[in-house]
Amino acid sequence: MASRLSDEGRMMAFDMTPGTSFAIQGVTRHFGPVHVLRGIDLVVPQGQFLAVIGKSGCGKSTLLRLLAGLDKPTSGNILRNAAVQERAGTRIMFQEPRLLPWARVSANVAVGLTGLPLRAEGESRTAAILEEVGLGARGGDWPSTLSGGQRQRVALARALIGAPSLLALDEPLGALDALTRIEMQQLLERVWLEKRFTAVLVTHDVSEAVVLADRVVVLDAGKIALDLAIDLPRPRRRGAAEIASFEQTILGQLFNAASSEAAAL
Repeated sequence: MASRLSDEGRMMAFDMTPGTSFAIQGVTRHFGPVHVLRGIDLVVPQGQFLAVIGKSGCGKSTLLRLLAGLDKPTSGNILRNAAVQERAGTRIMFQEPRLLPWARVSANVAVGLTGLPLRAEGESRTAAILEEVGLGARGGDWPSTLSGGQRQRVALARALIGAPSLLALDEPLGALDALTRIEMQQLLERVWLEKRFTAVLVTHDVSEAVVLADRVVVLDAGKIALDLAIDLPRPRRRGAAEIASFEQTILGQLFNAASSEAAAL
């Protein structure tokens, strides 16, 4: 964990750490009397796949919104490297695809180029990213003709087309059926391995977190209750004993937190 320093000291310490994607230091977020985040300290290296997990209301999505720049902390600092700070440096993918129903698939993907000086090569870049997510032949289709998994592939392509340094994922696979979800997990892992952006995934799915992430952070009552490195080779085999061991560690933390909260009531 980062040490508690002055704002100036925090900035200096962060600047002196090469290869860091972002640092969250002493961050709180209050909504009136409700304290959602209570002093988060987290340093994430460039290219790491981080999963954030916890029960509903623990602050997962709030933390992701702060990281993506959609909200501001009540106190504390979120420090980003130069690549993440750039205009297209951070992109976010939500649970719903949020596609424009009046625009064809290729046009929906091209929305991700907004603000980038790429107009001349926009069509070729759109076609290439659709090919990467397995929808190379669907660029001229309407979103309404796609399945749920295909619409999420379009949303992923839209997020990736600007080549972000940081991709924030707010439970993007939560509404998919089990088989489609596994396919999308495999796609997300493949694209991340190829492009090596920093990924931050918020999920309720412990298995998904262990299969995909290099590191899992468990939030409880607005604080980090567990910070666990998943030091397993890839590809990871679902159901393997080593996967189950990590899952049990995370579930143990989640259930212990729930038991403690119940006992306090």
